[in-house]
Amino acid sequence: MVRSLWTAATGMISQQTNVDTIANNLANVNTTGYKSEVAEFKSLLYQTMQTKTTTANGENKPVSAQVGLGVRNSAITSVFKQGSMLASESDTAFAIQGDGFFAVRGEDGQTYYTRNGNFLFTTAANNQMMLANSDGLPVLSSAGNPIILPTTYMTSRLGINAQGELTYPDANNNPQTIGVAIGLFQFTNPSGLEKVDSTMYAVSPASGAAINEATNNNVEKSKVLQGYLEGSSVQVADEMVNLIVAQRAYEMNSKAITTTDEMLQQANQLKR
Repeated sequence: MVRSLWTAATGMISQQTNVDTIANNLANVNTTGYKSEVAEFKSLLYQTMQTKTTTANGENKPVSAQVGLGVRNSAITSVFKQGSMLASESDTAFAIQGDGFFAVRGEDGQTYYTRNGNFLFTTAANNQMMLANSDGLPVLSSAGNPIILPTTYMTSRLGINAQGELTYPDANNNPQTIGVAIGLFQFTNPSGLEKVDSTMYAVSPASGAAINEATNNNVEKSKVLQGYLEGSSVQVADEMVNLIVAQRAYEMNSKAITTTDEMLQQANQLKR
């Protein structure tokens, strides 16, 4: 019976983590580029209650006699499905349609990846204009360099085509590419990316190296939409249902602990 106490306790701990994950999803329901997360579980080791045979001649039993020892969280996986496209009045709002990621350079000099295309132009060296995210980190081009433009360009007239190439109107007001493209990168296993914050990810051995869409023709190209942002992929109705299920599972494990305690109490009173 003491075993059931610990088994139920592992269930309560795991369901608490599940509720924490759901709460984080709901908290980020309006976070641009956020991908919902799912808590995954795995069973703990099993304990053998009887040997393989219970007969004198050593014949094997047709079924085993093992009891489980509980559950634990095995992973919290991000689900990289396409979020809804939300219109934005910003000229530097970009949304990715496809499997690509934008790249930014962190303060530590490392490259990080995001689906949050809420960018803006900020002042760089020599009064040049640099494309950056909302934290001021430079957005990288397809060549892996910060996108820095001279002051001869008016940022309000800059545009972007579906391939992520920056455009500027010519004398006839026709948009022409200026030779700079926003970098788009894919991963063999995006779920293996290491989370830096709610929408920023770092490369890990599980994700594989970043695949540059500009130099690799073996991947399906993503499209960039100007004037849109990718909304969170969190579905509130699904999360509320998952929250109810997690709450009920927590209550059932709590009931198992209460029942075990009552059984132990009755066993201790047998001598009276």
